[in-house]
Amino acid sequence: MRTKWLNSSLLIVATMIFFSCKISSKLEVKPPLDMKQQPNIVVIYLDDLGYGDLSCYGATEINTPNIDALADGGVRFTSGYATSATCTPSRYALLTGVYPWRNKNAKILPGDAPLLIDTEQQTLPKLLSKAGYQTAIIGKWHLGLGSGNVNWNETIKPSPNEVGFDESYILAATQDRVPTVYIENGHVVGLDKNDPIEVDYKKNFEGEPTAISNPEMLTMKWHHGHNNSIVNGIPRIGYMKGGNDAKWSDVDMADHFLKKAQDYVKNHKRNPFFLYYAMQQPHVPRTPHPRFVGKSGMGPRGDVILEADWCIGEFMKTLKEEGLLENTLIVFSSDNGPVLNDGYFDEAVEKLGKHDPKGGLRGGKYSLFEAGTRVPFITYWKGRITPNVSDAIVCQIDLLASLGNLVNRDEKSTDSENLMNTFLGESNKGRDNLIIEANSHTALRSGDWIMIPPYKGEVINKNVGNETGNSLEYKLYNLKIDVGQKHNLAKENPQKLKELMVVFENLKQ
Repeated sequence: MRTKWLNSSLLIVATMIFFSCKISSKLEVKPPLDMKQQPNIVVIYLDDLGYGDLSCYGATEINTPNIDALADGGVRFTSGYATSATCTPSRYALLTGVYPWRNKNAKILPGDAPLLIDTEQQTLPKLLSKAGYQTAIIGKWHLGLGSGNVNWNETIKPSPNEVGFDESYILAATQDRVPTVYIENGHVVGLDKNDPIEVDYKKNFEGEPTAISNPEMLTMKWHHGHNNSIVNGIPRIGYMKGGNDAKWSDVDMADHFLKKAQDYVKNHKRNPFFLYYAMQQPHVPRTPHPRFVGKSGMGPRGDVILEADWCIGEFMKTLKEEGLLENTLIVFSSDNGPVLNDGYFDEAVEKLGKHDPKGGLRGGKYSLFEAGTRVPFITYWKGRITPNVSDAIVCQIDLLASLGNLVNRDEKSTDSENLMNTFLGESNKGRDNLIIEANSHTALRSGDWIMIPPYKGEVINKNVGNETGNSLEYKLYNLKIDVGQKHNLAKENPQKLKELMVVFENLKQ
């Protein structure tokens, strides 16, 4: 009896072990990349936000609690850079990992420009797609569309969808440029085919009102350059006719993009996704929703910064509610430094008060000085990143190589460096050298030093009032002791200048 019982017990145990092994072997069969272990990736990109525009970067006259929460829970970089002091070049670098000065066409584009990124070129969304990610852009594009002479009334190709994005919901260029319509996966949203869109950046369409011919129609007065077609009472850059049903509502734009970003997260939460959430604030025209009008005390510019902070807070709530916060890496930054008067009279200068958008830096948008390219830069991943402040030199151009490393897609890139450990707060090692750019002029950040070569051109941008960094002599600054770039050391330290000139020329080859 005992022998029978033992045999039966052994048979049962053996049977259990057999089926357990079968089940276990099935569970261990994984695809080459276990996507459940890969984090979602979100890049939140603001437009013209300055180094000193956030309370987490020292602002005292404005409070940005939701962005501060990212900084308090992540890594706040004190030497984080866009590649360029203007939008199109910075966006090109972020998505391609290539310095924009290598592409002669990487300049501020009109709204009808052809696609700047070659469809055969490596891009961040392409790289992540190869790693199994679903990819999307929601917000500002400004990297061109089509291959020239876009027909806005048909499918627009190539578009973001042809350079790696599975889904795209964008404004073609900027809020102050025509066409003033949303474009979803290459199609104008809400277009009435009986009211076709026409766009021209050289001449107006007969009988169409402009800021010059019909100033009585304006709700916002233009300062420079923004005096063409009028949409929603706002004069724009460029001329547009038709498409009335498709035109966006400026004051609802922030809410509109936020809802799209939230819906995207909800619809794709089951698999890893990459979302490039490119917000339009605080670029002109600054059109805060009525909920935010007057809230900052600094006019529309301050109000839209508060609006952007609120949007980010709402987006973060969505990640939390959907159970995604602990598995999402967020990168927050801006495409270039600040500018106050960039085309409209909106009291940005008059109501600035004690606020310093530059955060003690010199220059601003369009400038080779630090405030042109040194921008807020934060990485956040709840439970993975230990809160920290880092002085490491990092740049948006490095996201391609770094995120590629994170998802096990190490691929060669021209200029992008793998700084993933730095972005995760696990290393203080950043770049040794970085080339920055403004209006096709370049300069070198190397360690604590920055060297600006001599360039011809205006010293002050006469339209916006920012210093350009142009002069007929070399400029050399030690940023460790002179972050405001007040003391040019080129003549006092010729040996260091010569050393950096050699580094600069070697890097540009």
